[in-house]
Amino acid sequence: MIAKLTGRLDSSGAGHAVIDVGGVGYLVEASARTLDALGPVGGDVTIHTEMLVGEDFLRLLGFARAEERDWFRLLTSVQGVGAKVALAILSALEVADLQRALASGDSAMIARANGVGPKLAQRIAHELKDKAGALGGIAGTGPTAVPVAGPLGDAVTALTGLGFKPGEASAAVAAASEELGAGATLDALVRVALKKAAK
Repeated sequence: MIAKLTGRLDSSGAGHAVIDVGGVGYLVEASARTLDALGPVGGDVTIHTEMLVGEDFLRLLGFARAEERDWFRLLTSVQGVGAKVALAILSALEVADLQRALASGDSAMIARANGVGPKLAQRIAHELKDKAGALGGIAGTGPTAVPVAGPLGDAVTALTGLGFKPGEASAAVAAASEELGAGATLDALVRVALKKAAK
């Protein structure tokens, strides 16, 4: 969304920003890096959002770049990694550092983030080493790679909107893309991905 930054909270780590969109204020959770990238209060901002919906909550998360939002989705596909932990990781590590940590299996680097113990860091490094390929050139280009742009990214968003976990949605869309080939339409990708995910 394109909006105006009207305030910020907890900017020393993952925190919140208040974004004014057409006169309506939205409280947006964000990583420390996104909060820093938003610039001064009162300035215009472009922010990429993700909404988390639960039985008793609605949470709006904001990201300075679509790439950071894609990494958030990938991180939260790991069991035990919720929004708070994913934002802590994205606050502690630049995306390039996270890519390197996953490529080399460096769980100690991931464990630098607040709330990430050694066991969880190892699980993240193990589960995402092969899935992170499409997000930054790490080894892993098979059907588990996470598509992030154009119709592929839109198809993943559509499936997650239907209730599939980000990892499941990404794997299904990657498999559908492999079956349909380059140039597949969004409609075709979603239709085939739904069949793959339902198996």
